[in-house]
Amino acid sequence: MNDSTTTLYNVDEFEDKMIKETLKDVYDALEERGYNPINQLIGYIMSGDPGYISSHKEARKRITNLERNKIVEVLLKDYMKQN
Repeated sequence: MNDSTTTLYNVDEFEDKMIKETLKDVYDALEERGYNPINQLIGYIMSGDPGYISSHKEARKRITNLERNKIVEVLLKDYMKQN
């Protein structure tokens, strides 16, 4: 018997999850290198200068593949859900 149900995927949820995972990995890489990850991430998000992010564990490459405005959107959505 064929299953005729359609599976729907929420692209926004998938993208948000990917951004959260990337931020966590970048945070960990920065911390491993002895940086203050929050300060470095804020510097990058505010300025767009990838020099704020270490290349350790490809952190710079990974975060620059994300749109900065989408990073802020995900962070704000999570913040608002918690409060």
